[in-house]
Amino acid sequence: MTDAFIDIPGVRNFRDAGGIGALRRGVLYRSGSFHTLTEEGARRLKDLGLRTVLDLRSPVELEAWPDLRHGLDLESLNLPTLPANREDVDQPWPEDQAALYPFMAEHAGPSLAAVVRRLAAPGGLPTVVHCAVGKDRTGLTIAVLQALLGASETDVTADFLRSNVGLGLDQGPTPYLDETGTERISRPVGAELLASALGWIRARHSSIPAYLRAHGVTEEELTALHANLSA
Repeated sequence: MTDAFIDIPGVRNFRDAGGIGALRRGVLYRSGSFHTLTEEGARRLKDLGLRTVLDLRSPVELEAWPDLRHGLDLESLNLPTLPANREDVDQPWPEDQAALYPFMAEHAGPSLAAVVRRLAAPGGLPTVVHCAVGKDRTGLTIAVLQALLGASETDVTADFLRSNVGLGLDQGPTPYLDETGTERISRPVGAELLASALGWIRARHSSIPAYLRAHGVTEEELTALHANLSA
């Protein structure tokens, strides 16, 4: 699925999330943020027919790096994967990747439920799901959606790992500046990270659908999600 990558100038790691399981192509995309989107990139997004942006970043990130539009008429919803206020939880977001993934699984339920609910609603497709670089928060969100559409864990994981190529992390960690201007290190993703998050979900809820139902998703919404996204 190397052809899943789409060149959108100013947007990192943009690719089609479809072609895996029953998820059809051309309805759900994944990427990094649009804060450096160029006018040419906007034209290409318009050619894709993009209608909705589901932004998984925190309000702080949105304020520092707002998405650019260049005249695109898009509905944008902010559905933070992680607690919007780090004081809302007993510990800060883990810096360590190995700890971050089960932490995301524990706290991302409301965000994941909202993503499913939006994709199950009429209209709004094609949709893009993005965070800062489209690797961790987006990776977990898309993995949950692909699994719901019947993709095998092998195929879900293979797509998850493509972010290393999309972000130039296949050669190892790279430095970057976060939304506060602090230099940090972006590290490649590994299969064990996604497995730890999905394992947390299944250990506590038995299945991904049960996890989503625990966060308010209805059977009707799960059925509608399949109808909207299936090939």
